[in-house]
Amino acid sequence: MTRRSDRLALAAVVFTVLFSQVLLYPGVPQLVESLGGSGELDASTPFLAAEFAGFVLFAGVWGALSDRAGERGRFISAGAAGGALAYVALAFAPSIPFWLVLVVRFVGGAFTIGAFSLAIATLMDFGGGNGRNMGAAGIAIGLGTGLGAPLGGQLYRLGPRVPLAVGGGLLVVVALAGLRLREQATAGGGTGSRLLAVARSLADEPTLSVPFAFGFADRFTAGFFALVGVDYFQTEFGLDPAATGALLGCFFLPFALLQYPFGVLSDRVGRVGPIAAGSFAYGVVIVAVSLAPSVTAVAGTMILVGAFGALCAPATLALVNDIAPADERGTATGGFNIVGSLGFLAGSVVGGGLATQFDYTTAFRVAGGAEILLALVLLPFLLRLETGGSDTFDR
Repeated sequence: MTRRSDRLALAAVVFTVLFSQVLLYPGVPQLVESLGGSGELDASTPFLAAEFAGFVLFAGVWGALSDRAGERGRFISAGAAGGALAYVALAFAPSIPFWLVLVVRFVGGAFTIGAFSLAIATLMDFGGGNGRNMGAAGIAIGLGTGLGAPLGGQLYRLGPRVPLAVGGGLLVVVALAGLRLREQATAGGGTGSRLLAVARSLADEPTLSVPFAFGFADRFTAGFFALVGVDYFQTEFGLDPAATGALLGCFFLPFALLQYPFGVLSDRVGRVGPIAAGSFAYGVVIVAVSLAPSVTAVAGTMILVGAFGALCAPATLALVNDIAPADERGTATGGFNIVGSLGFLAGSVVGGGLATQFDYTTAFRVAGGAEILLALVLLPFLLRLETGGSDTFDR
């Protein structure tokens, strides 16, 4: 395989893992009910959280194992194969206790993160321009999240477990393709023991905590919409999973498509404006979603949520790369992703708890208000960190 085909193959791995994951979101209540849960927030919350707990706890483990072995491909294949087995097991499982469903979800997440994180690590290993390599990963992430929800909503029309079966089948393809990367994807340095490395990088460069905080908050809202947003749309407006997937697509598609141009904008005008203004506006429109009186109004508001999210997200990641020393950017980016996974996990758990204990309006106000408060509180620190932009996205 050529370097270019390897790059495309690795981007396809990133795309497929995220696409398979987001396929499930539009019909999570129906899927949980078919698996023996209540189908409501109290069962959907641990269903989503279990997978992300596996992500957070095992991302560093896969990095350490692949570094020690000196290769990535077989580990990418193993991670995808384990994730595929978890998806297929749940898709065709007979009646089993719901706690066992959660165990399978956790194990699936622990495996799937191996394929995802090591595919990105391999792209970091490649030469030929880090901007090009990370651009390939960014496009794959955007397309995976942007297309997964609308298509997943359509698959739910065929049955509540069909997205699981389709996602498992796609991960099987990734597992087979990963074997072809064995000789090409040789390990670089710096990805093993990632949690400890991240802690050291924060100790050495405390200012990284600012973009990390924004990354946590942004992914918190993504987890919030994956659980609370879905249940809200279906409960308040009587939408089926297909229509819910279309509404989620109103967020994910502009969020995916606008990240590159907004990233270029941050190179030109600096990071503070896009991060501060984007985060503040992002929080406002999240609250506005719960106040929209009709499905049409919700769809328009969700487009704004995606657009403002795309304004601040690439600038936040670029700020990580601006601050981190050149030889520690991989570790800093890995830390940013780990913090983001924790944010998604917290968004599912906290958002579900607020909606259950209080109501949807309260949950939306807390999620959006936290983003607004963060933008206001951290603005002075952002101004001190203004780097004037760089050519992060130019390549």
